[in-house]
This record gives sequence, C-alpha cells and structure tokens, in this order.
Amino acid sequence: MEHDHHHHENHSGHKKPEHAHGEHTHPPEHHGHEGHAPPAEGPPGGHAHGEHGGHASHHEHMIQDFRKRFWISLVVTIPILLLSPMIQKFLQLTWLTFPGQTFVLWLLSSFVFFYGGWPFLSGIVKELKKKTPGMMTLIALAIIIAYAYSSLVVFGLEGKYFFWELATLIDIMLLGHWIEMRSILGASRALEALAQLMPHTAHLITPEGEIVDIPVTELHPGSKVLVKPGEKIPADGVIVEGRSSINESMLTGESKPIDKKPGDEVIGASVNGEAALTIEITRTGADTYLSQVIQLVKEAQESRSRTQDLANRAAFWLTLIAIGAGTFTFAVWMFVKGDFAFALERMATVMVITCPHALGLAVPLVVAVSTAISAKNGILIRDRAAFENARNLQVVVFDKTGTLTEGQFGVTDVIPLADMSPEDIIQLSASIEAQSEHPIAQGIVSYAKENGVELYPVESFQAIPGRGAEAKIGSDTIAVVSPGYLQEKNISFEDDAIHKVMEQGKTVVFLLKNGELLAGIALADKIRPESKQAVQTLHEMGIRAVMMTGDNRKVAQWVSEELGLDDYFAEVLPHQKSEKVKSLIHKGWKVAMVGDGINDAPALVTAHVGIAIGAGTDVAIESADIILVKNDPRAVSHLIRLSRKTYKKMIQNLAWATGYNVFAIPLAGGVLYKLGVLLTPAMGAVLMSLSTVIVAMNAKMLRM
Repeated sequence: MEHDHHHHENHSGHKKPEHAHGEHTHPPEHHGHEGHAPPAEGPPGGHAHGEHGGHASHHEHMIQDFRKRFWISLVVTIPILLLSPMIQKFLQLTWLTFPGQTFVLWLLSSFVFFYGGWPFLSGIVKELKKKTPGMMTLIALAIIIAYAYSSLVVFGLEGKYFFWELATLIDIMLLGHWIEMRSILGASRALEALAQLMPHTAHLITPEGEIVDIPVTELHPGSKVLVKPGEKIPADGVIVEGRSSINESMLTGESKPIDKKPGDEVIGASVNGEAALTIEITRTGADTYLSQVIQLVKEAQESRSRTQDLANRAAFWLTLIAIGAGTFTFAVWMFVKGDFAFALERMATVMVITCPHALGLAVPLVVAVSTAISAKNGILIRDRAAFENARNLQVVVFDKTGTLTEGQFGVTDVIPLADMSPEDIIQLSASIEAQSEHPIAQGIVSYAKENGVELYPVESFQAIPGRGAEAKIGSDTIAVVSPGYLQEKNISFEDDAIHKVMEQGKTVVFLLKNGELLAGIALADKIRPESKQAVQTLHEMGIRAVMMTGDNRKVAQWVSEELGLDDYFAEVLPHQKSEKVKSLIHKGWKVAMVGDGINDAPALVTAHVGIAIGAGTDVAIESADIILVKNDPRAVSHLIRLSRKTYKKMIQNLAWATGYNVFAIPLAGGVLYKLGVLLTPAMGAVLMSLSTVIVAMNAKMLRM
C-alpha cells in the first residue's frame, strides 16, 4: 500500500494547513421489493430533502403492510384449518361439516390468496420483468398452482384441494418477510443529516455596517457576515477581520482546531472558536465544500452494488427445480397412467412441496437472532448484505480522530527547561489555562484535575489571539504560549526532548514566568486505551489494520507506531478518503472502513462494509452499514466473528430447508407409487413443518 504523504489541494480549493498549532445506506434489496435510489440532493440551506423523509416512511409503510397482511391472513386461516376435511378428520371435528362447506372454504382461501399473497403475486411480476426469478417467484408459483388446482377441484375436477397448505404457506412467508424487514433498519438519511449541518441563518453585515439576520440561502459570493464565538460558519469564505481557532474536525478529520487569521479560508459548517470573525463569502449552495461531500456520498450510494442474499439464490434454483420437476412428473404420469386428474394432482403436489416453508424463515430467523445478539453487544446492523460480507474482510481501515483516538487533547509530555517539577509546571499552566475555552487549554486543565493538582487564583487574565494567554499569579506574570510567540519575542531554546515531541507532530506550548522560559508541555489527540488490543485481535484473525487521517504525517506515524498498524495514509482530504478505499479494493482486498466523521461518509459507502463508531456525527452513522454504539474499536473484531457464525447458521438452515426437498420431491412425484407409498400434499406439509421447526431451533442455537 503506497503512502500518500503530500499536501494536497482539494477540489474546493482548500489547502490543508501546514502544521498548525492551535474524515446508505441503500436499503437492502428485499425479496421482490424494488431498490430505492437515493433522493435528489438540494443545496444546503433550503434543501430539497422531502423525498428523503418519504423514502424512510416508505420503508416503514412496507413493514406495517407486511405486519397487517400477516395478522389478518392468520385470523382467516383459523376457519380454513377448521373447515379442511383432513384437519377435521385428524381433530375429530366431524360435527363442523355442513352443506356448502367447500364453497365457504374456497371463499376464505380466495381472500387469503389475493390479500395475503398480494406481495408475492406483485413480486413475481417485478422479478420476471427484471429477469431475476428469486424467492418471490418461488412463493408465487407455489401459491398460484395450489390455488388454481384447488379451485378446479372445487368446481368439478377430480382430486384433493390444498387450501390449508395454501393459507399456512402464505402466513409463514408473510411472517418471514416481516421479521426480515424489521430486523434491518431501512432508509438512508445520510444526505439529510449532512445537509442539516449547515446553519440556517447568517448575521449579514450590510454596506451601512448594520447586522441583519438572513436565511443562509440568501447569501451570495461577496456577502460579508459576522460569526460569533461558538457559532457555525454559514458558507465557505475568507476571513476579513479577527483571529480565532476553527474546529473543522467533523469536516476534514483534522483533530485540533486550526488558528485562522485574516486572509485564511474557512469551510461552511465548521465551528468558530473563541473570537468573533468577519467573513467574506466565496462559495454558496452547490459550490460549497459540504455540498460536494454530499454529492460524493450520493454518487457512492448510487454506484454501490446490491448483493442478492442467499435465500434468493436458493429460491432461484428451487424455482427451476419446481418447474422442471412438476412438468416432468405431469408428463411421466400422463404417459404411464393417462389419467389427467391424477397427473395434475401429482404435478401440483410436487410444485407446492418444492417451496419449503422453512426456506422463507431460514435466513430471516438467523438474521433476527443475530441482530438481537449484536444489539446487546452494541452492534447495530443496518444492511444485512454488508453484515454477511464482513466474514470475508481482509483489511480494516480506521479513521484516526475519534475512532482510534479520543478526538480530544491530552497532555502526553511535561518537559522542564528550568529547575522545576512537572507538578509545579502543570499547576502554573493550568491556573492560567483554566480561564480559556481553547481545546489545548482545556486539555491542560483536565490533566491537572486528573492528577489532583490544585490551581492558583489569577488576576488580569488576557488572551493573546492565536498565540496563547497570560495572567498574574501574585506579583509574577505567567504566560502559556505557542512556538510562534517565542519566535516573535526571539526567545530561543535547545532541547532534544522538545524537538522529539515536535517531530512526532504533537502540539507544544511553553510556560513563561516574567518572560523567562520554564518548560514545554506536549499535547496530542489521546490514543484510546482499547485501540491497541483492537489491532492485535484483528492481526490474530489474519486481518490487516490500516489508519487513514486528515492529520499530518508526523502525527499519523506516531499513532501507527504506538498501535502496531500495518499501514497508514496521512493528510488525506475528505474527497480523497473514498479514493484511498477504492485503491485498496482495486488490489483485490475485501475492505471495511471504520469512521465517525462526515469526512468519512463517502469512504464508508465506498467500502465493502461501512462501520460507524456511534458517538460520531449523524451522517457517518447514516452512511454506514453497521453502527458500533460504543466508542470501542474492539467491537470490529466481535462483529466479524458474529458475521462468520451467522453465515454458518444461514448455510446450515438453507441446507435443512432445501435438503428436505431431496426426499419430498421424488415421493410427491410418485417414485414409490408401486410400493403403495404416495406423498399427499398434507403429508408434505407435515414434513415441511418439521423442517421449519428444525430451522427455528438451529437459529436459536446462535445464542450459544
């Protein structure tokens, strides 16, 4: 894997800063349901995302529809069972017989066939139009044959009808689809989540110097806006007045806020730090950086292939077997016996039996159980095909900030440059920094708290914009400042420890007392304690661990060496993240991407499996196939193990569900007719139920 360690200019014209002090899911294709394309994307501000909400509610509506059809059909199935001669005989309900019973049975069965069977009847049309016969075709074929043949028997053809088999088959298939759809969180709201990041209003500075609040959609290049501390920047632009640190981590993956001064570019939706800024807007609407990221996510979603699941493939072959075996049976019996009614009954029996109830539940039951197990372990599955693919992963690409690291600054080294203890250095520094909101200041203060260091009272605090802060402690002036401040004041130092931490890409601030240099404090984005174990476990499973980050090469190298990673990509801009994933895929690897930021969204969608760390931004979660609720990278290996076990269970279940056909089809066709062994549709249904019970029990075994 080649490193990419150069400074890149991205497509929006933002340059990655030099070391500044201061990266959809499509819904799974359900059997017989059309895949839905992501919605048209509107420019941030007044987004045309109504369609997207509609898409989510459409999925909800489909789940509700299957549920309703299942319960209504189940209720109507009860009288069908009670009126079926075989069930009456078995339960000794002879008192239930009455004139016209067969006609009532036919009417009730017709209702279940048309109402309960509708998703399958419409599904076969869609599958045949697409020339991809699958589960819907197999189910529809079985229920059409059963209904048509039974109706002919009611109206005079000699033979037995299959009404109770028909009704129970429809009920079980509806239940299977309902379980399956419920166990997958449908709808992709990635684009909506991205668009919502943009603020809706901006403080426009009029030519007269007044400040007016206007909708962001009314901004145009050349507009001047005021951005107060803590507010989001309304669109891409250039700072005209003011200095502040800007947090772009959600957009670029740069872990630390970047100090910006007049003339520097800023990205819409990034967060302003401690000082007010006047910004001249340079790009709005579809031209903004964020809109281009939205476009990337959209393209990645649309270009993504949809894996047909296992049951569909099994169903495809069973459909061919059912048609072939049914036709062959009919032809043989017409030739041997010449009895049309008998040959037709054998053909119908074969075709009804070829559609095993168990097949409809083989995969959904395993999915439901594995979804429940994974949810208990903080793993939420949004796309079953991707979850299934996780068993084959060869490379896991981790985003750095917020995934392998905590995404917040912590003190890593305290380096005395005068005769002073580390405790005293932290005590003085934290006393000053306690007055500041800057993330570096907060990192020093939280380190002091963790170590039980008491702070001094301070007076005359003042921030030195972009350079640090100073205040009085007693009669002394204490300052905590950046390397840039030392250069400005011509304060020099020679210390190997300081140079070493700077080479690692850590942020270094200096402690001054009355202008005299006392110490250096190195800070970095803290590595999660669980990250090392996560990488180790993946290595034990034979999977490579790679890191990708928007941060500079020095920081990336330090983290990579600490964790024992196989490789890393540094200084990668958001639009390049998906390119890096593609480059790994082109080498023939099966790749997972683990990330939490918006900048990870296109890469999450490009990877074979997109995994979002839960505490990340909404968009990363919405673009991901799988969500890890806890911020624990170790969950990735749990996920892969669960995927492997789940797949094994699916294969076992499909073997059971289809294996019974090996015995049932020849018997239904009348292979042992000469010996007086003829499998009736009813007996076939009992066998079918048995295989369904076995499949259900095997799925439950996954909990073990």
